[in-house]
Amino acid sequence: MPGLLQTLDYARAIAAGAVRRGSITQDQAEERVAYLALRQANLRRETPPSIHAVLDESRIRRPVGGKSIMAAQPDELAAFARTPNTVLQVAPYAIGEERAFDLPVNIITLPDRSLMSYAESAQQGHLERDSGAVPPMLTAYYQLQALALSQAESVATAFGVLRTCVPQPQQSRGHPERPC
Repeated sequence: MPGLLQTLDYARAIAAGAVRRGSITQDQAEERVAYLALRQANLRRETPPSIHAVLDESRIRRPVGGKSIMAAQPDELAAFARTPNTVLQVAPYAIGEERAFDLPVNIITLPDRSLMSYAESAQQGHLERDSGAVPPMLTAYYQLQALALSQAESVATAFGVLRTCVPQPQQSRGHPERPC
């Protein structure tokens, strides 16, 4: 789930997992959640940014943090979708190999209408400023939007999945199952 669409409890659960794995310290986890809260506040400023988000279906099917955290997440997505400056869509598993991106990609329109893109992997992020490299990514994004569920279908799907997806302990490894 992209940070801007996470409840703070969801973000805390993700950060706590990183602390347990030894990837970050507790102080870094708290800093990440605090920074996320500041970024989310930008969505409520007087002139908020326009955000169009297409989530892969796996983002709403992966249990994070337990029943109460998962139960709160659909309300966060619905609130985001109700905002006039946002669009939320889910790209269903059914689109298969037509999925345009393997990693999270952000396409940014600057005040002068120029475009940049930002892609992120586990090891690094890459900001593409070359105006010739961004339009093909924008085309791929538009194709993804066309294949994704409508906003109403996406919110309904998220509510249905997230309200019923509750992590259950897995017998063999102690990892949550994915009953969704």
